[in-house]
Amino acid sequence: MENAAKQNEALPSEQKFRRIFEDSMDGLILWNDEYQIVDINYSGERIFGHSNDRLLGKSLLDLFNTEEKKQEVLNHVEQAKQIGKQCSSMVIEMIDGTVKHFDYSTKPRIIDGLNLTVIIDVTEKAKMQEQLRKSDRLSIVGELAAGIAHEIRNPMTALKGFIQLLKPSIKAEHSMYYDVITSELARIDSIINEFLILAKPQEIRFQESDVCQIMRETVDLLSAQAVLYNVQFSTDYQANLPFVYCEPNQLKKVFINLIKNAIEVMPSGGQITITINKTEEQNVQICIQDEGMGIPKDKIKKLGEPFYTTKEKGTGLGLMVSYRILEEHNGTIQVESEEGKGTLFKITLPLNHFLKS
Repeated sequence: MENAAKQNEALPSEQKFRRIFEDSMDGLILWNDEYQIVDINYSGERIFGHSNDRLLGKSLLDLFNTEEKKQEVLNHVEQAKQIGKQCSSMVIEMIDGTVKHFDYSTKPRIIDGLNLTVIIDVTEKAKMQEQLRKSDRLSIVGELAAGIAHEIRNPMTALKGFIQLLKPSIKAEHSMYYDVITSELARIDSIINEFLILAKPQEIRFQESDVCQIMRETVDLLSAQAVLYNVQFSTDYQANLPFVYCEPNQLKKVFINLIKNAIEVMPSGGQITITINKTEEQNVQICIQDEGMGIPKDKIKKLGEPFYTTKEKGTGLGLMVSYRILEEHNGTIQVESEEGKGTLFKITLPLNHFLKS
């Protein structure tokens, strides 16, 4: 009688656990000491992109696609067994190629000798933290830039003036040195201008503009440089695209930065493919694809940060300015790259008139 009473008490408890297990917004996985998955809830199925039927009986380690991740999970489990519970974080490339951030914790022997792992998708939180981090850096760079740019510009003006005065007296055998000096002074001046864009608010006059026409003008502007690098353009602009509410000169600056980068990463020549079309989400998407050496995945997320660049003589300010301009336009920029095959920049601009104040 006593045993029966205990079983009756356990039944509602098990039913309650089952209800919590199934309804949880977090991924819940029950697994045994041989790492076999005994049960996984709907959220867990959604996170890993597999149905319950396909996962039951499989090894917990099969959920992770690299030996490094599997070892990371094994270490996590061993620590959980030693201290009773363990919490960790992990970045995983999913089956569809997307990268997600997870917090996960394991509690050993939670029910019927089974272990419970809770997985929480914190990808959006990670993105917000990354945006805040970049915003903070942008603010700091802006504050520094105002003072530094003006301090450098004053002696720069004097240097450029005196160099011009010396030009007539420079002998032929020294002309190369003159050309190098003037070229480097021009590069410093360009960096100062980018600093000033970051440092002070620009007078922006938004208007309805034809993005395709802005791109055509940009390609014409850079065609001479493209010829020097043996680079060809392939363009495909959707006909009758709606106009975009934007600042044309600012948008042209973004296109110039991205296309110049694409040209410079192909010193032996190649093709830059540019497409513009309307998306189902009522946006205009501009794609700029090069055939350069590509960017390693761990470096893509750093693009747009102050002074981070993949070019030998770059400053990273051009991309940083581009990110800021697109943010002011309520636009986004995505980077897809594969080493040895090139890089694709996807710019998305809204077709409505809602802009940041």
